[in-house]
Amino acid sequence: TLTPHIRRVPACLALLLALLLTVAASPRAEAQELYLYTVSALGGIGGSLDAEPGDDLNNTGFQLGVSYVTEPRTRVGVRVGELGLGDGEVFNELLDADLTYATVAGEYLFSEPYYDSWVYLGLGAYEVEGTPLFGGDGNESALGGVIGVTGEFHVTRKLDFLVEFSGHYVDFDQSQLFAMAHAGVAFHF
Repeated sequence: TLTPHIRRVPACLALLLALLLTVAASPRAEAQELYLYTVSALGGIGGSLDAEPGDDLNNTGFQLGVSYVTEPRTRVGVRVGELGLGDGEVFNELLDADLTYATVAGEYLFSEPYYDSWVYLGLGAYEVEGTPLFGGDGNESALGGVIGVTGEFHVTRKLDFLVEFSGHYVDFDQSQLFAMAHAGVAFHF
């Protein structure tokens, strides 16, 4: 069975997609862009840069995303995901910890001859959850910020291979800096 926080990810994604769909399309964006929406699914690695113990960057995770073109070469993107922070290992004072997140970011396009490069900056909600080693609560939620770059390599007009690197600052008590690298596919419509 899925853990409770994994079951919340599709619901959060559906809610965020509904919010994006309610945003009115700019007539200029519709006339100049080949697509208005992008949906992505990625797998990746990452971890905390300042956890002690638990600063391993080889943890695995996944990320789902949706974006909406607001102006030519500009879009709003929502990403939700989960990153394991040590399967059977200690992360700070937690065992088997997981980081779940949802971010909203402005994305800006830099076209290259063979791919599109996007830079994004945004805000997010983060939660780390695990089994406490010394008693107490195994959950912590906080707000944070994200900055990242994405490369979209065109496979077909509607399908891209996607590579993404991101850095996250989260106002947790013990660890604040996280880095992630993802790869997957993006569908445009």
